[in-house]
Amino acid sequence: MSMNQRYVVISLAVTVVLFAIAAVSVQAQDAVEAFYRGRQINLVVGYGPGGGYDLTARLVARHIGRFIPGHPSVAVQNMAGAGSLRAANYLYGAAPKDGATFGVLGSDIAMIGLIGANPAVQFDPRRFTWLGSSSSFRDDAYVLVVRADAKSPSIIEARRPGSAPLVLGGTGEGARDADVPKILRDALGLNIRQVLGYPDSPSILLAVERGELEGRMFDFSAVRTMRPEWLKPNSGFNILVQFARLTRHPGLPDVPTARELALDDNARALIAFSETPLLTMARPFAAPPGVPPERAKALRAAFLAVHRDPRFVEEAEKLGLDISPIDSDQLLRGIERLAQAPPSIFDYMKELLGRR
Repeated sequence: MSMNQRYVVISLAVTVVLFAIAAVSVQAQDAVEAFYRGRQINLVVGYGPGGGYDLTARLVARHIGRFIPGHPSVAVQNMAGAGSLRAANYLYGAAPKDGATFGVLGSDIAMIGLIGANPAVQFDPRRFTWLGSSSSFRDDAYVLVVRADAKSPSIIEARRPGSAPLVLGGTGEGARDADVPKILRDALGLNIRQVLGYPDSPSILLAVERGELEGRMFDFSAVRTMRPEWLKPNSGFNILVQFARLTRHPGLPDVPTARELALDDNARALIAFSETPLLTMARPFAAPPGVPPERAKALRAAFLAVHRDPRFVEEAEKLGLDISPIDSDQLLRGIERLAQAPPSIFDYMKELLGRR
């Protein structure tokens, strides 16, 4: 066989293979579209109605169906409990693994799973079918807001030996609003007492306004959306510290970051580790492990596409939501960075988060 003949044979073989691959790809896409067409899929929210996670999830639910093959409808199901731990356990173990169920979980759910301090954890965060995160916290901050009439209404007073504790509310052990105050108590030397067990953010905000609590921690974007009057001069509320910020938020130039207030280098390292989830997965969406690959691929593509959609972005801006999406690969790299932390950090965090 001449050189030209061999070239023709090889070219024909390559063409046949490419056509075969294309045919398989088209068949897979058709199968995904057929699965989702006319179907209602479920979006599980690991928190109660009215908070930042719920607002983000409902916004995604209103728009993402346009970007999933077959254009399914999307129903939102709130499954509050233990800072989304209940929802995470459900998605991991009990939810259908066919691609018709996904959810939004707490930003620190991966860290909680890796640390292993909570015996209620029933999942390996690395095995979820991660879709991505709606926010990288690029334009947000996690802030400690307290009443101006709190017994220790400033950092100086909250650090003073023998000072009255700041009484902060939270949803439950394992939730970010329960865990971050523990970190600040340890790394910044703040005197904090926690009252946990509130069902959702609106109930905590109401308790703060009634004076049952002296404050709470939540997203700066949520303050601006849910309680903008708290940010006005002489509002009766103060923001003491901002967490998950490498530098001060432009909207909070006079409020120090947790890293600035850290007691020493060890405390600063603890803060840096515990801030990683917010800086890489502030609003993480995941489906159960074992979703068929082509459906997982379609969900991931739809997740990124909806966050670039002008209609979605415009509505998010009106709601005051931080939309700075990251994809599933970036999110998984963030989880791996957490997993590769020194054992001493894990041991310390396990002990710290186990305290009451």
